[in-house]
Amino acid sequence: QPCLMAMASRQAPLCGLAVHCFWLLGFILLMEVSARPANHSSTRERAANREEKELLPPDHLNGVKLEMDGHLNKDFHQEVFLGKDVGGFDEDAEPRRSRRKLMVIFSKVDVNTDRRISAKEMQRWIMEKTAEHFQEAVKENKIHFRAVDPDGDGHVSWDEYKVKFLASKGHNEKEVADAIRNHEELKVDEETQEVLENLKDRWYQADSPPADLLLTEDEFLSFLHPEHSRGMLKFMVKEIVRDLDQDGDKQLSLPEFISLPVGTVENQQGQDMDDSWVRDRKKEFEELIDSNHDGIVTMEELENYMDPMNEYNALNEAKQMIAIADENQNHHLEPEEILKYSEFFTGSKLMDYARNVHEEF
Repeated sequence: QPCLMAMASRQAPLCGLAVHCFWLLGFILLMEVSARPANHSSTRERAANREEKELLPPDHLNGVKLEMDGHLNKDFHQEVFLGKDVGGFDEDAEPRRSRRKLMVIFSKVDVNTDRRISAKEMQRWIMEKTAEHFQEAVKENKIHFRAVDPDGDGHVSWDEYKVKFLASKGHNEKEVADAIRNHEELKVDEETQEVLENLKDRWYQADSPPADLLLTEDEFLSFLHPEHSRGMLKFMVKEIVRDLDQDGDKQLSLPEFISLPVGTVENQQGQDMDDSWVRDRKKEFEELIDSNHDGIVTMEELENYMDPMNEYNALNEAKQMIAIADENQNHHLEPEEILKYSEFFTGSKLMDYARNVHEEF
């Protein structure tokens, strides 16, 4: 009997501990369940952000020299050299594999197989890679058009697009559609209203004559990607000139083109960035955009400069890209040079560029 009492006294704390553990486990599970809706919410937000991005014309256009806001496209040379494989050179990738991949591209550009790339060969390659970006945009546009044309009639009205756009911004799709149908005023914030007005201007421009405010799939492609249409490219150029033109003469002087974006320089790093901004834009203005070198860029000059399918521009770009890496000054690009300047062409620095170059080739 004393033994039984001793065992009971030892089991009592264990039972209490077991009860405490079960209670703690239950509490943790309850907390996990109650936290789940937050995860679902963030997933919904991410989906909404992605949907909004797909419905809005992109700020960045692959293979186009300027961004929609007039900034220089810093990735342009990589985009026209790598085409749809842009981003395919990973810093963490095995260096030998990356070098070999770059040499495969070199071989494709070097059409006459003389182990040198001429400006003409690079021009042809640039045009080919730009066409790849066009094809990718057409493919993506099919998906985006289906999203705004659910009835599949091949036309999208401005009102249909507006409903989808506002729904992507968090508005109730049915309420927006009802308000538009009943000609009621939409309750949107000032920023969204401004975006809508800009989009409507763009919609009108993309609507080919005779204007009916209904966009076909091709017109919707021009709406999202102005580089696919001469008329929309003109519209994009007008928008950029309007934003940069300070004296209202509808053309750009060098001081207007290189003027710093709104914001003050707060530290040395900011000052260095601003110096780089001015230097890069001055070089671009003087060497490529101002084709007659009169110190003024007209809308026609800017349009020619921004046209991704302009063969003359492609030849100029080819010469500029070769000049960057042409260490022996023979106006051609050779395997050792392209490997040494791999960061310019691919965005990735391939170390030990000279080692085993012939084997890689």
